[in-house]
Amino acid sequence: MTTLIRQPAREKPRQSFWGLWNISFGYFGIQIAFALQNANVSRIFQSLGSSVDDLAFLWIAGPVTGLIVQPLIGYHSDRTWGFLGRRRPYFLAGAVLAGLALIGLPNTGLLLLAAAFLWLLDASLNVAMEPFRAFAGDMTPDDQRAQAFAFQTCFIGAGAVLGSLAPALFNWLGIPNVAPEGVIPPSVRYSFYLGAAAMIFSVGWTVLRVREYSPAEMAEFEPGSDRDHGEEHEPLIYPRSGPFWTIAGIVMLGLVQALALDKQLYVLGAGLCAFGLIQIGVRATSARGALAHIVSDLAQMPVQMRQLAFAQFFTWIGFFIVWIYTTPVVTAQAFGATDTTSVAYNEGADWVGIMFAFYNGVAAVAAFLLPILARRIGNAATHAVGLLCGAAGFVGILLIRNPDALLLPMVGMGIAWASVLSMPYVILTRVLPPRKFGIYIGIFNFFIVIPQLVVATLMGGVMRSFFPGEPRWTMLVAALMMTAAAAAMILVKENAKVTGE
Repeated sequence: MTTLIRQPAREKPRQSFWGLWNISFGYFGIQIAFALQNANVSRIFQSLGSSVDDLAFLWIAGPVTGLIVQPLIGYHSDRTWGFLGRRRPYFLAGAVLAGLALIGLPNTGLLLLAAAFLWLLDASLNVAMEPFRAFAGDMTPDDQRAQAFAFQTCFIGAGAVLGSLAPALFNWLGIPNVAPEGVIPPSVRYSFYLGAAAMIFSVGWTVLRVREYSPAEMAEFEPGSDRDHGEEHEPLIYPRSGPFWTIAGIVMLGLVQALALDKQLYVLGAGLCAFGLIQIGVRATSARGALAHIVSDLAQMPVQMRQLAFAQFFTWIGFFIVWIYTTPVVTAQAFGATDTTSVAYNEGADWVGIMFAFYNGVAAVAAFLLPILARRIGNAATHAVGLLCGAAGFVGILLIRNPDALLLPMVGMGIAWASVLSMPYVILTRVLPPRKFGIYIGIFNFFIVIPQLVVATLMGGVMRSFFPGEPRWTMLVAALMMTAAAAAMILVKENAKVTGE
């Protein structure tokens, strides 16, 4: 009888400063695009005739797209290998498509067409962005992971500063920030062109400057993970809860119809039905494709991932509310304007870009300070502190009416943002199977996009019922959500080991 002797794992090389730079630089362009979207899409929609109450529903493209795209991209990027490598083909394809969407979005004169371009932009950014988290895990050893995510957060902050400031900078250069009704101001259009160029350049830099580890090298780093357990032999779990989710969705659809509830709730009901039918389908056919793996891995999430999911849910409700409503809140409360064609409104909208740039600048600095705090009190406690800083910042937006003073709450928001972009992923990549970084990080994004979907479908009705004409109170809702997220971090335990399963 032959005894199989397993070779010890080869240690993954540490990255130099420039290695970490090259791995993360693509995020610079991605975040310029995200910042332009976050700070200007509500402005574009309002300029094209959308009411404040309808803004949340028009933003629905983001969460729906992320819910579909991210786990699929994660699954396939775990299994891809070609002349560009494992993750880089997705970076490049997403960057090119996002560049086209950035050019198209501010040039349409129709609200629904603008929403369609937003959908394309979100899908493309998800294709480019999702593998970057897994990429940091692929390319760094465990003890350098926090540093890698700090670099990513720094580039996210720097890109967001430029993206958020771009309309104001173009206006400072003499390009008008005011346009007739139904037309997007030239300063906004030029900013989106800048974003398209930056996206392709920075992602292209990472694609050309980084050599990914081959499948054979990855197997040497994690013996027993890829070589000994091929995908065709991997046991899958087929949950039995499909009928429950389907019935819940049908009941919700029926209640919306019978009680004449907000029609945006149809989206949630349809989503529940779709999730249930997928589970029923993969169980009935014993499927082994992408959907079957996603459903199975969702059912087998590590305990820390389940614990983090609660915090993520509340966190992203808070941030999504702020991204949607800061422009109407600041323009009305600090600049006294609701007419999108007025000089005061557009000055206020530009100031929102400056506020967002400021919090992202704070995040770029905080990214390197949070790991220091984490070494003292732990990653989970550090994240809870960061979330409480965000809650305080959101209350500040509610209370402060002086434009200059509104930069103060952006400090708390920036600390929270730096923590959101790094601490959960530091915790996760220490407990996830390395060969499944992509798919599990894609699944983890369910708990980012589902709360955004909840906001997009419910917040318009909440506004009409509880805050008619008073969008500033949405900031209080956001602060309460962030406080709940901080409380949920008490559940998170960090004492599990990384497995090679």
